[in-house]
Amino acid sequence: MQVLNLRSASLTVILAIVFLGLCPAVGKNGARRTWGNSAYGASGHPDRQESRDYREARGRSLQAKMQYCEDCHGPAGQGYRGYLPIPRLAGQTTEYFENQLRAFVEHRRDAHFPLNMSKVHSLGAEMQRALAQNFSTLNPRPFGLAPRGLVSTGRTIYEAGMPEANVPACSVCHGKGAEGSGPIARLAGQLYPYTVKALANWDKERGQGGLNSGPSAVMQPIAHSLTRSQIEAVAAYLSYLE
Repeated sequence: MQVLNLRSASLTVILAIVFLGLCPAVGKNGARRTWGNSAYGASGHPDRQESRDYREARGRSLQAKMQYCEDCHGPAGQGYRGYLPIPRLAGQTTEYFENQLRAFVEHRRDAHFPLNMSKVHSLGAEMQRALAQNFSTLNPRPFGLAPRGLVSTGRTIYEAGMPEANVPACSVCHGKGAEGSGPIARLAGQLYPYTVKALANWDKERGQGGLNSGPSAVMQPIAHSLTRSQIEAVAAYLSYLE
């Protein structure tokens, strides 16, 4: 009889172990959990697995957005030379980059832009920041290709300004190497035709709807004070800077 009781007890324990192994447990807030190789993963930590999956998904999404930008702005954000010049994004300061994305979304710049900017309008603040940080690390060789004969004059204007025309040295704000800082744009390596277009059409490209403020407002009288030939000289000098 004692032997039978022991066998019965052993069988009960075995069945209990099997039952617990097959059935999910219930965690906090009624969350169902499984054992072994489950949602917990081999480490038994669901938060780590979820965090890793989230990071991977976010990375894929970021790469897709980077690719979308590069479809127009060129490989590694080097810019696009063509009938409609598209600016270089590579190496741009993160704060300036984010500010410009917000300006597009709020229709404060290039409200008349003919290309579809719906992808920009749908970007959340976190993705805007991630794009800005990624493009800031890129540094492809600039195109240059501006008239070499204008470079010397452009350098003089950039470094010393034109006091007689009330035009300060560009380097005061944009840095000696035109690398930019914070909300001030990097200009080094920017495409020659794009810089010419931007300075010559400042009112049309920036500050729509009376919302011109910050660096854009500071640049407005300076852009107005530059002649076309002076704009072309500065743009030529900047296009060769690395």
